[in-house]
Amino acid sequence: MSKFERPRQIIEYCLKPLALDESTEAYKETFRRLEHVVKTFQLAAGRTNAPVAVDFSEMRTLTINETAHGHD
Repeated sequence: MSKFERPRQIIEYCLKPLALDESTEAYKETFRRLEHVVKTFQLAAGRTNAPVAVDFSEMRTLTINETAHGHD
């Protein structure tokens, strides 16, 4: 898996599984807000203009226990 540094790459990767209609105003506004958050985080994390890379291969697997929530 690749490391993503650019906000657009990070956001597109995260939103892809949702298969949202990218032409809607709600999607565009959500993307705009997420882009602002990622850029702000990157600047605050490094206090430089060098972007922070996000490597999704290093993410821990999240296991949801369906039985614990009453779902079979």
